[in-house]
Amino acid sequence: MVSEKLINKYQDLFDIDSNLNRLVKKIELLNYINPLNIENEKKQFYASKFNYEPNFNYPKLKFNGYKLHRLFFSQRLERIEDNDIRNLYEDIIYEYSGLIECIETINQSRKFYYNSLKSFGTPTERDLDNAKFILRFDDGDFDQDMLPLYNVQDAKAYFEEFSKRYDFEYHIKFSTNISAAAMVQNHAKTLVLRRNHKFSKNQLQVLANHEIGVHLVTTFNAINQPLHIFSNGFPNNVETQEGLAVYSEYMSGCLTLTRLKELSYRVIAVDSLIKGYSFSDTFDLLYSQYKLDRDKAFAITLRVHRGGGFTKDHLYLSGLKKVYNYAKKGKDLNPLLTGKVSLEYLHTINKLQKIGLASTSKYYTDSYINKEHINKNLDFILKSLK
Repeated sequence: MVSEKLINKYQDLFDIDSNLNRLVKKIELLNYINPLNIENEKKQFYASKFNYEPNFNYPKLKFNGYKLHRLFFSQRLERIEDNDIRNLYEDIIYEYSGLIECIETINQSRKFYYNSLKSFGTPTERDLDNAKFILRFDDGDFDQDMLPLYNVQDAKAYFEEFSKRYDFEYHIKFSTNISAAAMVQNHAKTLVLRRNHKFSKNQLQVLANHEIGVHLVTTFNAINQPLHIFSNGFPNNVETQEGLAVYSEYMSGCLTLTRLKELSYRVIAVDSLIKGYSFSDTFDLLYSQYKLDRDKAFAITLRVHRGGGFTKDHLYLSGLKKVYNYAKKGKDLNPLLTGKVSLEYLHTINKLQKIGLASTSKYYTDSYINKEHINKNLDFILKSLK
């Protein structure tokens, strides 16, 4: 808890933080970006022998974008005296404003794509080289753990058992309207599972360490913070948070070369957007050229083409590389788990902790403590990335 003295000293900061918190609750991008008719369009796409361009429907907007922009930019940031903290809040307002533009233009083709570029960037030549380097490696022998044997009820039971190591309470719900097998809704403190998905044993381990071990850990650590920005997200937090989540898979021993290749295919797919590929073009690239099975090729293409061209997926691989390098130098991962934060703002997080405006992480990703599961082959690949 923050002392009365500290609240009085930083009253303007707390006021601005509360104002932004009220506004940002309306703009959780993942609530808008997942199509509502995935299964129907998938059937039609397959029936057309992969030539049909899916026509996805999306949830309706529940806010007035123009009004929200105006309210964000009306905040009196000059009242925050500390330069680092003021700069962080300036960056945050621009970040949130960009997310509003993303949500407002979902399903507006290139308009959405350009807003997505502004918020999430696109793969660099180095990112592409790293992805292609990973794809050169042979997957090796087939593993029984990769067989899709478990339904959504099995997954729910597995995640509930896994969660006993963390004493926080969250909801699990099922949906047919998500493009991933599982995702965390931050503000709702909910893990959403795809109802009709079949999970393998390995995928259950991956999702547990990724979604619960990092995304829910940072959700609940953020709730304990005096400032709401830890919950609502720092600029570029996606790269750091997804990097932490995949690093948790690696440290728990369930990251496979197959999974690493999946992240690489996402980079290739996002790069296809720059080249102006349609949905069926990107699918064909993955299915015909890279020989992915049709469901995997469809899932990756959907993730990248939803909304009109969603570039976020290239950040998983670059985020993993950054977090891996950071951890290998023996640096403390605790500050990166304090909420939805980014590596770029470590200095500001440390400053906020020093003056009592941020606390250390209450929950810590348990896979990070484990040093026995290191996979020598994956270690070599991750060390070799540029």
